[in-house]
This record gives sequence, structure tokens and C-alpha cells, in this order.
Amino acid sequence: MEVDQVLHMNGGVGEASYANNSLVQQKVLILTKPIREEAITNLYHKMLPPSLAIADLGCSSGPNTFFVVSEVIRTLEMLRRDLSRQSPEYQVFLNDLPGNDFNNIFRSLGSFKDKLSREMVSGVGPCFLSGIPGSFYGRLFPSKSLHFVHSSYSLMWLSQVPEGVENNKGNIYMASTSPSNVFKAYYQQFQRDFSLFLQCRAKEVVEGGCMVLTFLGRRSDDPSTNECCLIWELMATALNDLASTGIIEQEEVDSFNIPQYTPSPSEVEQEIVKEGSFKTHRVEVSAVNWNLYDDRNRIGSEFSESEVLSDGGYNVAKCMRAVAEPLLISHFGDGIIEEVFKRYQEILTDRMSKEKTEFINVTFSVTRNA
Repeated sequence: MEVDQVLHMNGGVGEASYANNSLVQQKVLILTKPIREEAITNLYHKMLPPSLAIADLGCSSGPNTFFVVSEVIRTLEMLRRDLSRQSPEYQVFLNDLPGNDFNNIFRSLGSFKDKLSREMVSGVGPCFLSGIPGSFYGRLFPSKSLHFVHSSYSLMWLSQVPEGVENNKGNIYMASTSPSNVFKAYYQQFQRDFSLFLQCRAKEVVEGGCMVLTFLGRRSDDPSTNECCLIWELMATALNDLASTGIIEQEEVDSFNIPQYTPSPSEVEQEIVKEGSFKTHRVEVSAVNWNLYDDRNRIGSEFSESEVLSDGGYNVAKCMRAVAEPLLISHFGDGIIEEVFKRYQEILTDRMSKEKTEFINVTFSVTRNA
């Protein structure tokens, strides 16, 4: 699997698109807003730059793409007005892998700028936006050109499936039944990738510049915990069910592995310290329900518990389909997609009726050393 060629969220604005199935990611952006505001406030007060370069790495497409950019500009405009300074010029770089739906982003630029102008009644400095296709596990920008780097729910994706996981049979990710070498291989791949990410950004971020990075991660130091593995274990169950009925070959399931690693805070911090170019200012761990629509207050009113749980399985399956469908198609073809997600929805609904299910978010705010 050539990850940089097949890893992207579902494009467009259809029923299975990421644009229409990214409420979990939006909730995470809302939860981490105070960390970004703190970072950008400290940056502006220290530098008072006449122009600011902002990069969002792993921007995807849809309504979340401009969420952080708009928020950062609003924060900076408030700060500069309080200090009676002119509005800076903004350079905004939106980065993702080449398969990302950049066309959808570019079509939305006009409405983004119009909305920004309406909100900033006192005026806003020029805002120049660019799409930057390419892997953030390599250089993307000139030396010392960025002031603020943001990434949310992107850095857990690896540059490749780890080598040496051929014996991870019946699983598609780290799982409770995975051999010990699988956990080691995944962790070592994360170490290599995140270390390279830090080295590249160290060259591109100005001294005193900052980054706010949010990973889909885990609280526990145990990489086999349900906090990070369960969502993929249940998808593996759906794929194994299809193999048992002959719809796909078992060998196809055994050779499919997700290129992702969901780190703990200590694993992230260890790589930051080891690379040495950035200082950690803040670490925060948060959680969001798998199903954001799961409002237990609805039970006992016009909705039954079974209806709420069934809707939950449907919503989570749609969210995961927007993320995983391109990977599944690249390996299994598109003929199984409807059946695998139908089965996945049933499995999710059953599991969510028995336990609390959450995504764990690990957020770091760091500053480039002088």
C-alpha cells in the first residue's frame, strides 16, 4: 500500500463524504480552542509581526478546513485592536496529501473570504491562501517561514504500514490478540515518522514560533487498550465475517493493516525531547463520544433506547466510512463497501449498547527554541 497515494478522506459533498461526516473532528477542534488561543496570544505579544504565516497540516476538506484559520485570524484581530496596531498580512497554507479534495477547498475560498470580511467590520489585513499538497513527513516550506503550525487528527496517520507485521493475522491494526512484535513495529514506525516531522518543522518554523498538535491517542501507556484499538478491532470483525462467508478471502484480511498509531502523551513528549528543537508548554488529554448524537436525555421521551443506540451505530459507521473507505477500496476493491459497513454498523450498535465508547485526544502546544 502506497499510503501517500491512497490515504485521504472521502471527497465531495455526498452522503459518505468527509465534509458531511466530520462532526467528531469538529467537536475536537472546539474542545482544543483554548489551547490554540493561548498559543497564538503568546506568539503575537512576543513578536508583533507585520505578517503571519499559518500552516494547517492535514487540513482535509469540508467545513472543518477553514474552522481553525478563521478562529486564528479572529483571535489575532482582537489582539491587534487591543494594542491599537495595524492588521497584519496573513499567509495561510492548507496542506494535505495529493489525494485530498483540494478542488472543494478552492471552491469554498470565496465564501470563506466573504464571511471573514463580514465578521471583521473594522477591516482585516490581506489574506493569501495556498493549497500545499504533500506529506508532512518531509519538507513543505522554506526555512524559517512559518509562525504558527496546526494539525488535528492527522499525525496519528503513519507514512507507511509498519514492516514486519505479516503475522498480525485476523487483525487490521494493533489488537488485544496481536503478537508483541506488531506493537513494537507500530511504535517504532511512529517514532521514525514523528521524529522526521519535528525535524522538518524545526527548519520551517521561526524562532519563537509555535505549533498546536492534536493526535487521536490514548491515556494509557498500554498500546492494546480499547481506548485506541477497539474501533479498528470491530471493523476487523466485520471483515472477518465477510471472509467466513466467502465474500472475500481470509488472506486479504490477513494482509491488510491500518497505517495509524495512536500515541500516549508520554510517547509524544519523548520524541519532542529527543529531537530537541521545541519546548512543550501545555499538554491536554480530552475525550469525545464515538457518537456525538448519543444524548441519553432523549431516552424515555420520543426516542426509545434501542432507537438511540441504532442511530449511534449508523452515525459512527458513517464517520468511519468517510475516513477508511479509500483505504478499504485500495485493498479489497469497491464491491464489498456497502456490505462491510452494513455489518460494521450492526457490530458497533451492539458494542455501544454494552459500554461507554470514546475517542481520546492528546494535544500538545510547543514553541520553537531560540
